[in-house]
Amino acid sequence: MKRKPRKINPCDFLNMVCALSVLDTPSFNSIAAGYSVNYSVLASKQAISKKMKDECIAFFKSILALIIKTKLKENETDSTVLFYKKYKRVIVQDSTIIKLPQRLFASFSGVKNAYKPVCNARIQGVYDLLSGRFLSFSIDPYYKNDVLAAPQLEICKDDLTLRDRGYFSLDEVQRHSDAGADCIYRYKTRTTLIDPKTGRAINIYKMLKKKGCIDMIVCLNNDKHTKVRLIAIPVDKDVANRRKAKAKKEIKGHNPSKEVLELMSWTIFITTIPKEEADFNKILEIYSLRWRIEILFKAWKSHAAFGKIHNVSETYLRILLIARLIMVVLFTHYVYYPWEILIKAKYKREISLLKLFCFITNNLEHAELFAYSDCSKNRYIAEMNLLKYCTYDKRARLNFNQLYFDIALS
Repeated sequence: MKRKPRKINPCDFLNMVCALSVLDTPSFNSIAAGYSVNYSVLASKQAISKKMKDECIAFFKSILALIIKTKLKENETDSTVLFYKKYKRVIVQDSTIIKLPQRLFASFSGVKNAYKPVCNARIQGVYDLLSGRFLSFSIDPYYKNDVLAAPQLEICKDDLTLRDRGYFSLDEVQRHSDAGADCIYRYKTRTTLIDPKTGRAINIYKMLKKKGCIDMIVCLNNDKHTKVRLIAIPVDKDVANRRKAKAKKEIKGHNPSKEVLELMSWTIFITTIPKEEADFNKILEIYSLRWRIEILFKAWKSHAAFGKIHNVSETYLRILLIARLIMVVLFTHYVYYPWEILIKAKYKREISLLKLFCFITNNLEHAELFAYSDCSKNRYIAEMNLLKYCTYDKRARLNFNQLYFDIALS
């Protein structure tokens, strides 16, 4: 970065590592061979190995941060309509677990079962549904769970945050309230909520057994007694039984209490959105959009090699994961989102995120062809390929994009 390279150019090195990273876990020899073929410079695996240092991690991080911040033309990517007539950003945050080689257990930890310890890393992703852009990532040890990662999220006025119960804490709800933002959380079992009239703790289970459903203002059990909205509505018997079976399977070593299992017969939310702005059905519709980040994670693992980690060093692992995140951001920001807007407006069709990731990684040598650009000579070819191979099939069930626009503009 600071001196003229003798053989390996930083930009070319970045391109080669990123391109190979979404296909597999490339060896240093594979990177050197690919570099030699593509850039007509003979490079050795020893030369590649010397680049895989902490400075290389910093280099890749800086590139990822730059790509996340960079925007296309404003009129191509920015929506002029506020989500649900109010919000400037709709943020979803979640984490996905990546299985790692056992040799990295000391750095990333994991869990120990009856047979052997399991090494995992946790990748946090923050995504804005309104702009269609990732806002941040973090690669953490497994023990840094969601509730520990939650305070790192930047919250701004007029944000709406959709999070699972794993991120719930009284401080996080208060932080949204202080910032002038809204949030929707799934209710976390055994959270103490206070009746604002009596000042006593509410027994949600007894109240639901008596009333059947709830939509009321309650206070959090914190110093400020922050007022939030508690909503609960029963689900059908099949859904309740699936939830109970899943809970019993996931919570090994002890059985969930009867009350915990019975509460799974209701869908329960805690939110700061007032009743006059959204009834339960609307809250449920909005929260369902959180599933978008799960689809993104599925695209990562299925088509960007996040499930392929060989027995590598910690330094190379971090470089590899950041390289894959760079490619994910490029695919999402510079291919999926702008083309989705154009194809929807021009053909009334929607691009499938999973189909797009599959198509791009299978045709990676031509990936540059599909990067959205007004002046591209091959724009028509890219447009026709994406329309033919990457759009949703026609079906009665609404896809994510249709659901999103129905909710966002209501």
